[in-house]
Amino acid sequence: QVQLAESGGGSVEAGGSLSLSCVGSGRAVNTYAMGWYRQAPGKEREFVALINYRGAHPAYGDSVTGRFTISRDNAKNTVYLQMNDLKPEDTGIYYCKASRPSEPEGYWGQGIQVTVSS
Repeated sequence: QVQLAESGGGSVEAGGSLSLSCVGSGRAVNTYAMGWYRQAPGKEREFVALINYRGAHPAYGDSVTGRFTISRDNAKNTVYLQMNDLKPEDTGIYYCKASRPSEPEGYWGQGIQVTVSS
């Protein structure tokens, strides 16, 4: 079992920056790939970014490439999402997810709100 807790959300004006953190706890949390997903009101949850268990090979959704950066610190059991040049369409609830090939359904955090005003 893995537990995840996001922090760092909030409100910012367009063009601003926010940094999200997700702390994991539980069994072998550092053996999981970590990802960020988001869900805007009335829309389906979408992929934002992913990083493997070693902190290599980051991958990004098309809408955030070049603006967001995912990283992790396994010594702190934490994954980060640095979000720059934020746009109103980045508004939504951001979720952290831990997964691995043997557990594709993975574990989700409770989510945290990000609001970008124009």
